[in-house]
Amino acid sequence: MRDLDLTSLRLFIAVCETRNMARAAQTANLVGSAVSKRLAQLEAQMGVPLLQRRRHGVEPTAAGFTLLEQARDMLATANRIEQAMSGYAAGVRGEVRVLASASVMAESLADDVAAFLSQPPHRDIRVTMEEMISPDIVRRVREGAASLGICWDAADTTGLTTAPYRSDTLMVAVHPAHPLAARPSLRFTDTLDFEQVSMPVSSAVQVLLARAAAAAGKRVLHRVVVTNFEAALRVVRANLAISVVPREVAAPYLDVYGLRCIPLEESWAERRFTMCYRDGDTLSAAARLLIGQLRRDDPVSAVQRR
Repeated sequence: MRDLDLTSLRLFIAVCETRNMARAAQTANLVGSAVSKRLAQLEAQMGVPLLQRRRHGVEPTAAGFTLLEQARDMLATANRIEQAMSGYAAGVRGEVRVLASASVMAESLADDVAAFLSQPPHRDIRVTMEEMISPDIVRRVREGAASLGICWDAADTTGLTTAPYRSDTLMVAVHPAHPLAARPSLRFTDTLDFEQVSMPVSSAVQVLLARAAAAAGKRVLHRVVVTNFEAALRVVRANLAISVVPREVAAPYLDVYGLRCIPLEESWAERRFTMCYRDGDTLSAAARLLIGQLRRDDPVSAVQRR
């Protein structure tokens, strides 16, 4: 198969999204026949029909939907490459892509990266950050999609180089009128008779809580599932449910929302985070500097391979 043409892929995506050749052509400042010709060439290159012509437009075939998903990924990657290279053209001497869990992103990473970039020797370094769940962070770092991942240290980072990065403490956020609000501390089992607002089931916090509940022969009563801790605390503020959240995330909201944050008596409530990357010897100079800053220790070579 010949190399895929990104322009044709962009046009294919536009046609799939608009379901109309003419509108896609207008958006691309082309005539309809030019778009049709490019897509016909793309179908010939793929060897399968990609679009079905309908009375009022077109829609992707099964193969077309598969190509659509892959084409979006390819263009996103091409865009990242373009941004990275334009950075070098503008005098930026390095770019570091960081993947981090929701807890890390919500707690300290933004401030730590900002402190790093504010130092004059780092002014020509670009750092991009994206939130993911821990298993995906590890997988993407292994695949080389990011220089650095930061996640809960319980994640399986076998084969990657690791270094410690901060920690947090899980607590139970409750409305002042909730039956648990007067308790000075709680066992996690004390919370299992009450409905909870939870993060997605594959998130590190939720996996931990599900295991703890199963060990007690119970399950977590999910009333609301949200994607970030601020949303969870808003649900708690409405007294719809309780939520297990990191103290470091909840602290700024407690007075504003009028909530109580009750310590958990479990040993696992104290969590540690870890940085992971493929190999210290293959890191860019910019990534080495960032890791050194985040570790609050300069020599990257001191980390241990698991």
